[in-house]
Amino acid sequence: MAWPGSLQRQPVNRGLVSHCTHHHIVVFLLTFFSYSLLHASRKTFSNVKVSISSQWTPSCLNITAPELRPYELWNSSHLFPDAEEATLFLGTLDTIFLFSYAVGLFVSGIVGDRLNLRWVLSFGMCSSALVVFFFGTLTEWLHFYNKWFYCCLWVVNGLLQSTGWPCVVAVMGNWFGKAGRGFVFGLWSACASVGNILGAFLASCVLKYGYEYAFLVTASVQFAGGVIVFFGLLTSPKEVGLPELGADEDSSVEEDANRPLMGNDDADDDDRNYSIQATDADNQPKAIGFFQACCLPGVVLYSLAYACLKLVNYSFFFWLPFYLSNNFGWKEAEADQLSIWYDVGGIIGGTIQGLISDMLQKRAPVLAISLLFAVGSLFGYSRSPNSKPINAVIMAVTGFFIGGPSNMISSAISADLGRQDLVKGSSEALATVTGIVDGTGSIGAAVGQYLVSLIQENLGWMWVFYFFILMTSSTILFISPLIVREIKLLLHERRLRMLAE
Repeated sequence: MAWPGSLQRQPVNRGLVSHCTHHHIVVFLLTFFSYSLLHASRKTFSNVKVSISSQWTPSCLNITAPELRPYELWNSSHLFPDAEEATLFLGTLDTIFLFSYAVGLFVSGIVGDRLNLRWVLSFGMCSSALVVFFFGTLTEWLHFYNKWFYCCLWVVNGLLQSTGWPCVVAVMGNWFGKAGRGFVFGLWSACASVGNILGAFLASCVLKYGYEYAFLVTASVQFAGGVIVFFGLLTSPKEVGLPELGADEDSSVEEDANRPLMGNDDADDDDRNYSIQATDADNQPKAIGFFQACCLPGVVLYSLAYACLKLVNYSFFFWLPFYLSNNFGWKEAEADQLSIWYDVGGIIGGTIQGLISDMLQKRAPVLAISLLFAVGSLFGYSRSPNSKPINAVIMAVTGFFIGGPSNMISSAISADLGRQDLVKGSSEALATVTGIVDGTGSIGAAVGQYLVSLIQENLGWMWVFYFFILMTSSTILFISPLIVREIKLLLHERRLRMLAE
């Protein structure tokens, strides 16, 4: 007996392979490395915090500072009296960056749906590279240290960097459909982790010459990447005469195989045919409004969940090298290199969990199981001994269970939300929805970075990890309605398959 349409399970990668061209590969690589370069420049700041803190404190506390003459000119302009206040200001800069980044995401998503995605992405990459150069390199060369100037530059940098993620997710959503989306986006979302690894590698290679050269190298590479994106990126298949995804995704095989990911099986057929966007005579979709995007099923819940999860993930991103140096006394370059293992775990976790979610055709249960293990891994990592091999292993496991779900929500799930039935075939909802999810997540991360610095200063690192456990548990709480609904669907499908046999 044939199974009902909603239960016919097709190989997750069959549709993907049959429609893949060399254009898809080029788009995959260009968007992958463009965002990797954006993350590499962010990672540079976290990797050189110890050096920056030393430079911003009095020369009597800064053994690495050169002896410059006259003394009154070069050594009386330190920003902070001690390392503790410098560390607190570094946490404040992280918070400033993430708040401006979050605001920029809400705007960039709307702009990306209305302007050429290639232009927006290229502009953001090149402009951000110039700001990073001014912040970390030019100010050091000129020995110009000013707190307000640093804050203003980091606000601008956050706004410019926010153009990246909504644009690259929208471009990927234009080229890759529902078939195998969890696996493809899980593999592709490793771009952030690869960027972290690249940033750590570049910084550790040139850090011995001065932290300003770490900023110089990453900014130069990012600027070159923005130029390549401007001349080489294709934002949609129609630019080279290929059919858009809307036509392919109307086919019953692909639609039925993936509908449970975001569709509502209890809805009437009329509801499934409803579209938020009015159909024009020429069938050209219009960009969805901000509040319409917020009302899409799952957007608010996943946004709130991502706010908690991104707080934890970005705390590792910003503070892990500093924690390793501060807590274990390891050299800064060694801490930078060791922190790579967290991103390695995130790469593997996002890919494997995305593939499993494709096979189950459900995302939320996979996230829930991973986050439950994340609670245990966080508790274990907080008690890691002063051993680099053991620390690296536990760090990779923690990255697997935290970085993996974070990558899924920000990429595959955002694409699911932006291309669900209510915005049927409208690529112009992708950047807006992605901006909402990632923007809300960045607000949570921004608040978190300041809280991490305060908790660490007053209570110690152990309480920071307790705080991470609380936020991870809150992530599960926010998506619990989606978990319950998708588990019920899985059980319902299982009963129908047993009857069909």
